[in-house]
Amino acid sequence: MPREEKNITANKKAFHEFFVEERFEAGIELTGTEVKSLRENGASLRETFATIRNGQAFLHGLHISPYSHGNRANVETDRSRRLLLHKKEIRYLHGKLKEKGLALIPLRLYFNTDNLVKIEIALARGKKLYDKRATIAERDANRDKERELRTRTRGE
Repeated sequence: MPREEKNITANKKAFHEFFVEERFEAGIELTGTEVKSLRENGASLRETFATIRNGQAFLHGLHISPYSHGNRANVETDRSRRLLLHKKEIRYLHGKLKEKGLALIPLRLYFNTDNLVKIEIALARGKKLYDKRATIAERDANRDKERELRTRTRGE
């Protein structure tokens, strides 16, 4: 019986701050105590971003809490971690990141069906303040429309 994906953490502000253009799944290079800490749900994607240097992708700002039984095997909580992507994907992302306004941000961290830690990263363009206001207004209008439809169907 296949297992389901298990979310560890998600970047809730990503869709508020950015327009997501493309998504990629990447592995992440971790130590044993970091994986055990993730099983205890000890991670935060706040203020996290990815860069590409020397043909390798790195994730900066990912906070993984120290493992509770880790003693000296624990590593620094906010260190840079290497992302595991195909060379072709890294070249593609490197070319895209040279465009103005594009960033590589994480959307969620999860255990896949094979119990491996994966991270979903996105090529995203930052939103301006007026874009954020338009998104909020659109969401409110849709909510009002749904509410109106529900009250009409109940009355009949």
